[in-house]
Amino acid sequence: MTTTEVSPPEMSDTLKKNLARIEELTARLIAAMSRKAPIRPSLQAPGPEFVGKAFGAYWAEMMTHPEKVWQQQLEYWGKTLGHAIEAQQALLDGDDSLVPEDHTPYDRRFSNPLWKTHPYFNYLKQQYFIGAEAIEKAVDEIEGLDEHERYRLRYFTRQIIDMMAPTNFLASNPDALEKAVETEGQSLVDGLENMIRDLEKNEGELIVTLSDPEAFRVGGNLGTTEGAVVFRNRMFELIQYAPRTEQVHEIPLLIFPPWINKFYILDLKPENSLIRWITEQGFTLFVVSWINPDASYADVGMETYVEEGFLTAIGEVRKITRQDKINVVGYCIAGTTLALTLALMKRRGDTSINAATFLTTLTDFSDQGEVGFFLDDDFVDGIEEEARETGLMSSLYMSRTFSYLRANDLIYQPAIRAYMLGNPPPAFDLLYWNGDGTNLPGKMAVEYLRGLCQQDAFAGPGKEGFALLGERLRIEDVTVPLCAVACESDHIAPWRSSYRGIRKMGALDKTFILSESGHIAGIVNPPSKMKYGHFTNPTWPQSPDDWKAGAEAHAGTWWFRWGDWLAARSGGQVPARPPGDADHPVLAPAPGRYVTQIPDD
Repeated sequence: MTTTEVSPPEMSDTLKKNLARIEELTARLIAAMSRKAPIRPSLQAPGPEFVGKAFGAYWAEMMTHPEKVWQQQLEYWGKTLGHAIEAQQALLDGDDSLVPEDHTPYDRRFSNPLWKTHPYFNYLKQQYFIGAEAIEKAVDEIEGLDEHERYRLRYFTRQIIDMMAPTNFLASNPDALEKAVETEGQSLVDGLENMIRDLEKNEGELIVTLSDPEAFRVGGNLGTTEGAVVFRNRMFELIQYAPRTEQVHEIPLLIFPPWINKFYILDLKPENSLIRWITEQGFTLFVVSWINPDASYADVGMETYVEEGFLTAIGEVRKITRQDKINVVGYCIAGTTLALTLALMKRRGDTSINAATFLTTLTDFSDQGEVGFFLDDDFVDGIEEEARETGLMSSLYMSRTFSYLRANDLIYQPAIRAYMLGNPPPAFDLLYWNGDGTNLPGKMAVEYLRGLCQQDAFAGPGKEGFALLGERLRIEDVTVPLCAVACESDHIAPWRSSYRGIRKMGALDKTFILSESGHIAGIVNPPSKMKYGHFTNPTWPQSPDDWKAGAEAHAGTWWFRWGDWLAARSGGQVPARPPGDADHPVLAPAPGRYVTQIPDD
């Protein structure tokens, strides 16, 4: 009996060329990574006290209940070994029909058919789920942790599990391996070039480019609704949009977007622009475009945002339109700050606001949702240290934090597409906006995180109130007619917490609308798409779940329902108002200057 040696196939010229190119790019990759600045450890992971407490609780569990720990281990060993034997048999026999039966849950990360049919890939997948189940069960059964600590431990454990998925590694990702073979290594070259581009762009920090940066330009094909900047100070530009009807409602509308992001999320393209839609309904619309602060804004706090931002903008809109009262909208953190502003105005006897709308707004922070994982002292102490040193809460930290709330969608899957498959970033307007981040002034960030998120000073029972401009502000001081829109799958402003805060407000006239989808898609939900519905319930039970159980479901966007609510509180009809007046000349066409540049040093 003789053994026939099989020679490996000879490499094509294309493959040789691509392998040589990978070797060249590796040196550039190392150089790019070497430029990465050190990041404060407290901004990257839970503090040592939390980690020590978790390890201590597990060690105590082993000492106190060794039989339970051994039972967990034996259960895991039994499952993984039994499956390994079955998988080995299928692999040795080369018979796909012997692949062990797959009872793993549906997960779109594993959509390639090879995860089900190929013995090797199916083995990796099932072992991953067996291990993930064992880890999560062990965490759930640890004693000696309070519910908040256990909740945090579950979250950060899940982060590690997601990071270690076999889809995230080239050697165990069938999509990436198939494409590398099909393209003779070109996809790996393209992926490496994508990675190097991102590293060089971000000074050694690996941040995946989510959208084609060349496909969009703010003021070119984004943020194109006609209007003009009619006022500017160091905090914001005030944009008045051109009317699109001959008659408009007497009472104007002023929108305060969050300064964590840029305002043009509400004006991406004409077909999904809430700003354009509002003008088409016959409202005189003003929108605040916040400055993207640099280190010179280090001493800017919540008081500055209220006084030089909210109150100033309200005053200028009243002057331009010659109206005693206006209507206002606050989105996300701007909604939170709008609530503080309304409480302050109530204390001062200022009746300038006729009605207010809150979009995905938190005012009651007793349940912070998933963002709360990053609001304990270990992280907030790190932010405070960073703010003292740099004057800012960097857009890098903000974007990374929010991305980890949906890590598979916003980190790992984009990285796989860009770096393993070598795909160029898509031309996606929403993702382009998502990558167009802003900084926060350090003082403001710390005041918000300490006073509102951690201490719940504005809405918490038994609290003295949130200190601002010489007043102690309480949530029940918000008494103007109001409408609130929350989003069902919002990871940033959980709808139940939003409901609790709105319910505590002192207004007698208030409406709550629950939109389907998340923090952005639930708000930017144009009528033309008929994509997400919404829920209404005129009653206000204490439990948000009871509200939802009694709510009526409606197809389509909430925009028309809110438009009717707003129209009923916007007075009669007057001739349409062009942007500005004699005292407020046009300073620049919309979308203005602040949305595309940070202030000069």
